[in-house]
Amino acid sequence: MKAGDSELKSELDAALHARSELGSEYEPALVESFLEKVEQQLDSTLDRQVRRHLAEQRVTAARGTRPPQPLGHFGERYGFGIISLILAVPLSAIGASTAGTGGLIVAWLGIVAVNAVHAARSWPWFSHRPGRTGSDWED
Repeated sequence: MKAGDSELKSELDAALHARSELGSEYEPALVESFLEKVEQQLDSTLDRQVRRHLAEQRVTAARGTRPPQPLGHFGERYGFGIISLILAVPLSAIGASTAGTGGLIVAWLGIVAVNAVHAARSWPWFSHRPGRTGSDWED
């Protein structure tokens, strides 16, 4: 278990304990506070990964070699995932508040479907169309 995971687990335990003491009227504030901490953890993880990737690019450029690029740049792949996670929060809230558990399930099935289609772009049978060379975002 990573240090960030144990921090989030303790934050979740604290939020659940606070909810049991304060009651359900404070639940939205507690959930929002916990989600802010999750977002901070995601941001720090993403920042660390971006810094590592940029350092690897600098080393590669200094050596004069270029590794083969998979379909989709680093930013496109991870950016899409981060955006979908950020949008998942309000979509989940809307789905759950309007249609209950069924709405929440439908919202997450949609999120999973969109991410699956995005991931399928790297599959050989899906990505080799005439005139397509890698990612649409590439220079």
